[in-house]
Amino acid sequence: MAVVHIPGKKSHHIILYALSTCGWCQKTKKLLDDLGVEYNYEYVDLLQGGERERAIKEVSSWNPSCNFPTMVIDNKKCIVGYQEDEIREALQK
Repeated sequence: MAVVHIPGKKSHHIILYALSTCGWCQKTKKLLDDLGVEYNYEYVDLLQGGERERAIKEVSSWNPSCNFPTMVIDNKKCIVGYQEDEIREALQK
């Protein structure tokens, strides 16, 4: 599975690294859907071989603990975990 694009209001470049079995990842996706923003997501646990290594390396560069969900906004800000208030605030800027 590659990066999945979710259309919506274009305000920021958002990539969400998630696990397909993670409840907090699902809550984060639902929040983004409810906010109506455009974003991309990738289920790291469903990747294989080099794709998986690439994704883990990317997540680790932002979040050395490699926790999920990891959201990167505009290649500038990283939010780890389900942080509703922090996500809402970051997307209003």
